[in-house]
Amino acid sequence: MSRPIMSRPATQPSVDDAREVGLRRTGPPPARTVVEPIAPLVDGGAFPAKASIGEPIDIVADVFAEGHDIVVAEAAVVATDQTTEHIELVAGHNDRWHGRWTPRHLGSASIQVIGAVDPWATWLDDARRWTDGQDLAVHREIGARLLEQVPTPLASPTPLAELPHRRIAELVAGLRGGTDEDLAAIIDDTDLASAMSRLALRDPGAAARVTMAVWVEPAIARCSAWYEFFPRSTVLRSDSHTNAPDGHGTGTGTDGPHHGTLIEAIGRLDHIADLGFDVVYLPPIHPIGTTHRKGPDNCAEGGPDDVGSPWAIGGAGGGHDAIHPELGTVEDLARLVREARGRGLEIALDLAFQCSPDHPWVTEHPTWFRHQPDGSIRYAENPPKRYQDIYPLDFTSEDWAGLWSALADIVRYWLGLGIRIFRVDNPHTKPFPFWEWLIATIRAEDPGVVFLAEAFSRPRIMERLAKVGFSQSYTYFTWRESPGDIREYFGDLTTRCIDFLRPNAWPNTPDILPRHLQDGGRPAFSIRAILAATISANWGVYGPAFELLEHEPLAAGSEEYRSSEKYQLREWDLDRSESLAPLLRRLNEIRNDHPALQLDRHLSFCDVDGDQLVAYVKPAPPGIDGRPAERILTVVNLDPHGRRSGWVDVSPAQLGHDWDSLPWGSAFEVVDLLGGATYEWHVGGNWVELDPHGLPAHIFAIRTSGIRPVAS
Repeated sequence: MSRPIMSRPATQPSVDDAREVGLRRTGPPPARTVVEPIAPLVDGGAFPAKASIGEPIDIVADVFAEGHDIVVAEAAVVATDQTTEHIELVAGHNDRWHGRWTPRHLGSASIQVIGAVDPWATWLDDARRWTDGQDLAVHREIGARLLEQVPTPLASPTPLAELPHRRIAELVAGLRGGTDEDLAAIIDDTDLASAMSRLALRDPGAAARVTMAVWVEPAIARCSAWYEFFPRSTVLRSDSHTNAPDGHGTGTGTDGPHHGTLIEAIGRLDHIADLGFDVVYLPPIHPIGTTHRKGPDNCAEGGPDDVGSPWAIGGAGGGHDAIHPELGTVEDLARLVREARGRGLEIALDLAFQCSPDHPWVTEHPTWFRHQPDGSIRYAENPPKRYQDIYPLDFTSEDWAGLWSALADIVRYWLGLGIRIFRVDNPHTKPFPFWEWLIATIRAEDPGVVFLAEAFSRPRIMERLAKVGFSQSYTYFTWRESPGDIREYFGDLTTRCIDFLRPNAWPNTPDILPRHLQDGGRPAFSIRAILAATISANWGVYGPAFELLEHEPLAAGSEEYRSSEKYQLREWDLDRSESLAPLLRRLNEIRNDHPALQLDRHLSFCDVDGDQLVAYVKPAPPGIDGRPAERILTVVNLDPHGRRSGWVDVSPAQLGHDWDSLPWGSAFEVVDLLGGATYEWHVGGNWVELDPHGLPAHIFAIRTSGIRPVAS
């Protein structure tokens, strides 16, 4: 009677382990249970999966054993503070087990899926098949012996730990000599069954275990709305001496714009907060080189009064750890960060690891650059674009360790000034091992730092950057125009890539004025904003240009803006009547009010019989911010030039698991969060007609509580 319920190795044994056990012919045999992890798992465990505070994560694994014995499974989640949370896994179809975990702590977490054969559950399964008149003595004895194997004193955290050994003895006696009623009570005791299952799982020799790694980030990594502007263009009118809140700006009052400051940029924060954005992204704020400084419209040689590109970093005023003297001081930046947080905003800075020819590193650390045979340094290129004012760094130079360390110190410097979010310029042109090291190093010191990868490159490169640690990734959303392209692209991002890549959808950037915004008028801007804000939990705009419908390209076929703000100061009158601000404000209000739009998991597309219409459903499970479960259905007309109509099919599965068996034709209500109207929709086909010159989309909240099955 002293043999334990199970004697199994603590981890899933390999074939070599089994051979070794066979050679020894001593000790316990390998665990009978097989655990095959499914999710969250990235490249077989080579990289941690991404999670965020408050975001429910599905835990999925195949757990099974040979024969017909009953298997039990759970997940033990160890958070960064070393607390352990036990998550119940429920068996589904074909031995696939499911559970759900909601992270509460930043940093690393491990999910250990544990599976074991449950002798008590197997005994109960047999007991429930006993027939009247059958000799039950043998079966009673098996149950009694299983109870006698319960270790005492009980250290396992189960309900049995609260029972004295005397109570277990009573149960044993009830099996061996009790009445049929005693036996029935034991068989029906769900607390006892649950406790025995957990004992099997806790037994270090009874279960197979497989661990998956997770990295938990702040909620803003999962859901955010970005607004980009150039602080040097923050004065809206040439006759405005200042728009700083304390009246201490540097406005000149002369004709034409002047170089705005970080203090004047504070005056833009109320507008951005009113629009509902939560991340304010500033392009580089460092000194700008003068050698080969660019002029207006990317002119290769600028004049003495040209302000140059902020991405040509470094000059007499310093390098990556300095602020352009015309923008202000370190104290000014610290104040901007405080003022932003007071409005619910976070300041994001640009990390552009490149140098102007005038950067101090060019002379202080010449080995950090790749020199040509004639001793010169070749300027940067991103064909067909040329950057004569920028030198790339050599990440594999003989002093690569010194360079990497210096770049990490730059990140630490800005962290010390209160910056927690970084938009990283062109990370796809730097080695993957550098980013993996840098991000891991910084997060070991501060797990709440968020990195956005601005990488428009081949899919595998963008995916690798996400795997090595980037919190969010720019996407090819900007160029996806047709319903088919959008379905294929976001279907892939939110299924195959969902555990490691968080898409951030931008309709425009200072580098990209897409074709549809050039010729689609106001409807095109509205369509792209609605798409970005509803199909992706993270989205952003190059603010003033998008608000004010900036659409003139530098030349036919170009995606560069005419009079690009990258190379010159611009004035922006954000009070213009044609501003898109009301729509941007409403979209962010809807996102803030509806958790379904704050998640990327479980996006599903509806079948649509209508050219240029795309429709998709985003669900949210219960409990996010204490809110009930919900589903948001968005239908968008992608044609900015004309009215489009067609049938949109909603399947029972898209209404939730509770409605999977609903017959087609069942009715439910939808509320249009954009237009305000309420409609009756049905499982199956629903007619939609959308005019881009009015409201080019519906954003429906689905009321499944009032669903009415069709009469049979």
